[in-house]
Amino acid sequence: MNPVRAYVLLAAAWTRAAAQYRASMVMMIVGAFVVTSLDVAAIVVIFAHVERLGGFSLYEVMFLYGTAGVSFALADLLFGNVDRLGQQIRSGAFDLMLIRPVSPFVQMAVDRFSVQRTGRVAQAAVVLAVALPRLHVPWQRAWMVPVMVVCGIVLFGAVWTIGAALQFLLTDAPELANAFTYGGGQLTQYPFSVYGAELVRGVTFVLPLAFVNWQPGLYVLDRPDPFGLPHLLRFMSPAAALALATLAALLWRAGIRRYRSTGS
Repeated sequence: MNPVRAYVLLAAAWTRAAAQYRASMVMMIVGAFVVTSLDVAAIVVIFAHVERLGGFSLYEVMFLYGTAGVSFALADLLFGNVDRLGQQIRSGAFDLMLIRPVSPFVQMAVDRFSVQRTGRVAQAAVVLAVALPRLHVPWQRAWMVPVMVVCGIVLFGAVWTIGAALQFLLTDAPELANAFTYGGGQLTQYPFSVYGAELVRGVTFVLPLAFVNWQPGLYVLDRPDPFGLPHLLRFMSPAAALALATLAALLWRAGIRRYRSTGS
């Protein structure tokens, strides 16, 4: 079956199942919206005491938060469940996925599809919608915004996939992946100018989370790079996303080839 069509059908089935308890589903979506709004509240509290954070204004920080938040939340919605691979391997459920006529990756990604995560997507989108008009970004640079969101989804999705692939070896260590996925989501909420130079170089040239919103965000905001990195990096998000996605695909395929079943 076509992977995209299979994903849509399975996601729709899980959504229909969740909709059987509509009040619960709505409350969980609203709850996700409210809980993630606390992150924005923390930013507002910070700016109640300072005029700039790492050299960036309130709406510039909200822009960075919104773009990273939309990318992360959509990647979490679409691919976040792959971090449960270790549980599926231990229970023997992954063996069943291998004999079905649907990609095992699609089955893992859509397993227990959580429609309530759309609350987090909506919250980040609202923050971005509030910040963008106040920054008066000219159309000559505004084209980068959808590009950085799409590339951010691919980057976070690739990190989740790499973490899942490692669980073919380390079935009891999903926290290893969470340190880079959820940790990366938190890291990209703020300007990288508040972090140390070595950390920024690490998330630029090793694990390219700087291409989620920092490097392209500098282009959109027309700001100089405080770390003096090459100007060309601002346009490298698609290349970074493609490279990391390719690595993730290769590791996933290697894990599938290595897998020898639980014997169940």
